[in-house]
Amino acid sequence: MTIAVWADKNQWEELTLGSTGVSWIKLELVNEIAMAADAYFILKDGINFTSVDLEKPVVINAVAETLQSLQLPVNVTRINAWPGFLERSSWEIAGHISPGLQTIITAINKQIIPVKDEPGLVAARTIAMLINEAYFALGEGVGTKAAIDIAMQLGTNYPYGLFAWADKIGLQNIYSLLLVLQQQDNCYKPAPLLQQEATL
Repeated sequence: MTIAVWADKNQWEELTLGSTGVSWIKLELVNEIAMAADAYFILKDGINFTSVDLEKPVVINAVAETLQSLQLPVNVTRINAWPGFLERSSWEIAGHISPGLQTIITAINKQIIPVKDEPGLVAARTIAMLINEAYFALGEGVGTKAAIDIAMQLGTNYPYGLFAWADKIGLQNIYSLLLVLQQQDNCYKPAPLLQQEATL
């Protein structure tokens, strides 16, 4: 089984870590997408999907955008490939889970959690909201970033504090998702400090 991957260095390392029985090909040029493979993982920007005509499963990193808004064909599904999410044993997947895609996911030792084609999927939406609340708390003087992180780790057994998550994921990713979610519900409005740091 051959999987072609358009990804940055971190995404590539997380995706291919520990996978055996799969032949991974790292695409270096956008036009290499036409090469023959059993599946394609498009995890970074730079490919115009309207020019991609593939019948094989295509998995894209689209956290804030939906398949419907991107107007992609049925062979395309979306996941969250933010830093730290590809290495998980279970992936949220939005879109049609074909037998071919299921075979690919099984081959790379992942479990599928089907979710609706909504901005943020589930985990990213939840983490973005929690990080946003941490920034509100910081702005209100509840505690320092370090104190809020320690409180969340000790109180919820999270592997990272919320500011550590923001650093790992990238605050711009969080901010961009919150802006999209805010269009549906004003409770996702970015905290002033988060907006300030994200737009520096």
